[in-house]
Amino acid sequence: MLYQLYETQRALMSPFAEFAGASAKLYSHPLSPFAHGPMAHRVSAGLDLMHRLAKDYEKPEFGIRGVEVDGIEVAVQELVPVELPFCRLLRFKRYTDDLAVLAKMKDQPTVLVVAPLSGHHSTLLRDTVRQLLKDHKVFITDWTDARMVPLDQGAFHLDDYIAYVQQFIRHIGAAECHVISVCQPTVPVLAAISLMASNGETTPRSMTMMGGPIDARKSPTAVNNLAMNRSFSWFETNVIYRVPTNFPGAQRAVYPGFLQHTGFVAMNPDRHLSSHYDYFLDLVRGDDDSAESHRQFYDEYNAVLDMPAEYYLDTIKTVFQDFALVNGTWEVKGQLVRPQDIQGTALLTIEGELDDISGAGQTRAAHELCSGIAPEHQYHYDAIGAGHYGIFSGRRWREKVYPEVRDFILKYEHPVTAPARKTTRSKKSA
Repeated sequence: MLYQLYETQRALMSPFAEFAGASAKLYSHPLSPFAHGPMAHRVSAGLDLMHRLAKDYEKPEFGIRGVEVDGIEVAVQELVPVELPFCRLLRFKRYTDDLAVLAKMKDQPTVLVVAPLSGHHSTLLRDTVRQLLKDHKVFITDWTDARMVPLDQGAFHLDDYIAYVQQFIRHIGAAECHVISVCQPTVPVLAAISLMASNGETTPRSMTMMGGPIDARKSPTAVNNLAMNRSFSWFETNVIYRVPTNFPGAQRAVYPGFLQHTGFVAMNPDRHLSSHYDYFLDLVRGDDDSAESHRQFYDEYNAVLDMPAEYYLDTIKTVFQDFALVNGTWEVKGQLVRPQDIQGTALLTIEGELDDISGAGQTRAAHELCSGIAPEHQYHYDAIGAGHYGIFSGRRWREKVYPEVRDFILKYEHPVTAPARKTTRSKKSA
């Protein structure tokens, strides 16, 4: 019922949001007589803010049309080599007429970025992809909003997520692939590669794990505490709803995006309130650059998707309540997940000093589990001053974290050989 009420409220607010947006332009357009009144800027700013608070946010585009490679601007086109019911594999294909740059791009490493299925769209990693494209061939998982998947496509469990990741790795070619997982997918990606290793398959050349809950018991955050302190039945009862009839996925059980968004905002309400007030002041002052920066951030932040209920509940139980990966009890379709079986894949873990989503030590815990990887092929990097988003987006990502990732991937462009004991090389950003 809650989902239906939300949709009703959204439908009722839609014309008011559009009216506020049109009225804001009426009081700001230089050719409008209303724009020349004494309070026009404030009225326009207030209406624009009202429009943005009430409007519906659709999935943004990646919008990466080109990147610079060796000082040459190359064109970028999105391709879809694999499309499954709950996810598309996107490839960012680069094009240039410069033969020297083209030859260099052909020899660059291939990277699969596994984006989170945890509320926001994969476009949240736009900055990650844009930076990677300068030195790599890039693929990314583009998860589908569950409310858009018809019920006859079946359920989607955490096991299915793992199977999708394995299928994408095999499609790209494990022997040539470097995998980067950001936040939530660090756990299923580690499981996917572990199972491949256990089955004697070729595994990726390297895996980079960034800010993920490999061991959520370490330095638990507010997010971890909620998942650990509430019973499994509480989540089933309080956050799972059926998709309304006006979507293709009608009657599918989901964790709705609007509930997730409410939780995101509730974590830092003062910060969001201050940000919106600053946006109002920027509009009044005519600071277009700051206002546009606000719009770009919230266009992404406010665009959320529904998660399949089975996948969400599996994650709660497996990762945050049973700690099945670190306890060695996790079975996927009857097969035990054994990270210690991974040998030919190098490992880099990255944590943000100020991460309030995945606490200190949670991602680094992967090194203890991957005891089959030689210590000289294991690395850890602490991004000093970086929060959760700062390790994959923004200035610290571009200037501090990305060079570490780039150099690590380049170092392991050739397969590694195996076994060993345990010591993890560690670095901190300046």
